Amino acid sequence: MIERKRLRVLHTNDIHSHFEQMPRIASVLRRLRAEAGEEKTLTLDIGDHIDRMRPETEGTNGRTNIGVLNASGYEAVTLGNNEGLSYTEDVLSELYGRQASFATVICNLPASATGALPPWALPYHIVQKAGLRVGLIGVTACFPEFYNLLGWDVREPFDVVPPLVRQLRPEVDVLIVMSHLGLRNDERMAAEVPGIDLILGGHTHHLLEEPLRIGGTLVCAAGKYGQYVGVVDLEWDPAEQKLARAEASVQAVASEPEDEEIRSLIGQYGLRAAAELDREVARLPIEMPFDWYVESPLGNLLAGGLRRWTGAEIGLVNAGQLLGGLPQGPVSADMLLQLCPSPINPCRMKLTGTRLLRALEESLLPEFMDKPLYGYGFRGKVLGTLCIDGLTVHYDPEGADYAKIRAVDVGGQPLEAERQYLVGSIDMFTFRVGFTSLGEGTEPQFFLPEFLRDVLLRELRDEASLQRSFSRRWRAVGESPHET
Repeated sequence: MIERKRLRVLHTNDIHSHFEQMPRIASVLRRLRAEAGEEKTLTLDIGDHIDRMRPETEGTNGRTNIGVLNASGYEAVTLGNNEGLSYTEDVLSELYGRQASFATVICNLPASATGALPPWALPYHIVQKAGLRVGLIGVTACFPEFYNLLGWDVREPFDVVPPLVRQLRPEVDVLIVMSHLGLRNDERMAAEVPGIDLILGGHTHHLLEEPLRIGGTLVCAAGKYGQYVGVVDLEWDPAEQKLARAEASVQAVASEPEDEEIRSLIGQYGLRAAAELDREVARLPIEMPFDWYVESPLGNLLAGGLRRWTGAEIGLVNAGQLLGGLPQGPVSADMLLQLCPSPINPCRMKLTGTRLLRALEESLLPEFMDKPLYGYGFRGKVLGTLCIDGLTVHYDPEGADYAKIRAVDVGGQPLEAERQYLVGSIDMFTFRVGFTSLGEGTEPQFFLPEFLRDVLLRELRDEASLQRSFSRRWRAVGESPHET
């Protein structure tokens, strides 16, 4: 009887620059590779390893993440939206074309200018492991309205993956899809696309402690933030020319000892990042106070910056995008990152006066201001109130819910219920999170690759903008009309 061939596949996803987990992840990976044998183990990452909220990432333009992936023994990765939408093509080319020692597999991200994948990306990859030919297909979530602004012609996954599966299936013994598409799409792919042995998932941060078995496909995922490593053990029967066994599980990393090499490597990169982020980017002549629950100069400054950046009549942003105020004096790049860590982009849209009024009313209610948010690029704590620019709101703090506002002036004129206003805001609201009516805007236009902290930095360097930010936009009944 011919002995079965055994292959172990290790996978991570959505680590989001949680560097505190990476030494333990590396320890788990090395232990599991040693158990199965290096030549019989394949190690993969399914995207969103990078998150620019972390100084180790931001201060090295992602090099820390690539260095850790290299040193931890990853053999192939695909990109998540946090890689693809956070960096320009030049930065991605440096990271994945020159820094990476692993294969970058992504089939649905051709460049708009050429219609072809960039030189550093592979639509699929075939590796020899344990005497088996293992085919890898990588695919990322499709956000055309964002990717197009960065020069990518991102393709619909279900247009691209099925023909690749049909092409590769006769050429490989095991076929794996590295899917940064989310659980629902993974389930759909398993059900609709025959020939896939294993789907390793990410994007929606789902943890599958037990794999899903859909048709002949095993669907797996390892949660988020590096809390788990996924393990898939496969046995291939040479006589039958097919997989005879496929078992999957996840291993928690919390109790694992740290890998000293990876910890030291992160520390070295961290020193470089700290030195880079320590540079002065602005100098404030005055202190810039901040509050999540009431109007503040720093919130006003960001709202005004969004209005000017997008060329709109009105600027709107939730105060929760900011995590603190700024003292008088020098402002470093690190201070700006800690203040505004979210990888959220400016956006311009059209909103009726009625929808604007609804959002303004919501922003006066504790259930909205205290609302915690997760995902959608948000890296803060709570939604907070609305910071505004280009309009003045007269309101009664003691009024009934949704009837507190007495009048709204836009550019010195009364708000008109049916008029469409051009509003500079943030992409997060277009996903219908936060203030509900802001998700009903039309004709959204996104501004990439700039983040909110880029908008804020421009305003911090403008003394006239700083002075304007102290002008009150929310006026309670009976309050003096004079600026404060």
